[in-house]
Amino acid sequence: MKTLQSLLVVVLLLLSFNAKADDMILNTDLNLFNPDVRKCLIESSKEDGWELKSVYLNTKNEIIMIFDRGDETKIYKSK
Repeated sequence: MKTLQSLLVVVLLLLSFNAKADDMILNTDLNLFNPDVRKCLIESSKEDGWELKSVYLNTKNEIIMIFDRGDETKIYKSK
């Protein structure tokens, strides 16, 4: 039941983004399954003013991380 609720929250968060397609950057070159890579990505993004909005595992077992800064959105997907 909790995973269903979590999934619903993630879907609602994704639908709430009002960014244009040009603002979204999809990066698939990172191994987000490595905790050190995730930590480094979060810390370096925070230094540049990006805020982590969401992290989830999609149906293809890929880790998705979504960062926001103002009207811009970056999406990172594990390789």
